[in-house]
Amino acid sequence: MKRQRPPRSSTTRSAARSPSSRHADARPAGKLRIIGGEFRRRQLPVLDHPGLRPTPDRVRETLFNWLGQQLYGKQVLDLFAGTGALGIEALSRGASQVIFVERDNRVATLIRDNLVTLNANQGVVVTADALTFLNSSSQLADIVFLDPPFHQGLAAPCCATLEAGGWLASEAIIYLETEQALIPEVPANWKLHRETRAGESTARLYYRQPA
Repeated sequence: MKRQRPPRSSTTRSAARSPSSRHADARPAGKLRIIGGEFRRRQLPVLDHPGLRPTPDRVRETLFNWLGQQLYGKQVLDLFAGTGALGIEALSRGASQVIFVERDNRVATLIRDNLVTLNANQGVVVTADALTFLNSSSQLADIVFLDPPFHQGLAAPCCATLEAGGWLASEAIIYLETEQALIPEVPANWKLHRETRAGESTARLYYRQPA
């Protein structure tokens, strides 16, 4: 349900990728619709915040069709969480826990509020810069959603830190969304499983092979 991304929150997903302003108002506007699982058809508020917009339903549906039943009981890490669309969709489809990492405090607060609305106690929201978070702690994740701001050079270091920092289960699955022009640099033991393009972005699903 989520998505150069500007120097908005280092975590915010955007369809328009318009520049953000620290002084812009952030207020509820628009809705995020959950498309499958326990919370299917529930609608959650999304902040009117520059650069912040849910990943289109079509893109989310493609991703979760790729994942199928593999989410059930899994530990999920949602980096650059933005609206929280991908992580909330994962919870709806049976993930045992999702850690949402979002730098912008107002955006992170709304993710928390939406989790309370859903009574989704398995969601944990961390207000932090994604790379700082990855370098300061470690917890095994079975599935990672990685959707960094475009044109900021964040994809490669995040991928490298996930692999080197002890974050990934032996056969982890990593979803990576980048600008179309970028050929992402990923660890050698990540094998490309699926790929699709939508708008100005390319989405890829990698399966990690044990190193």
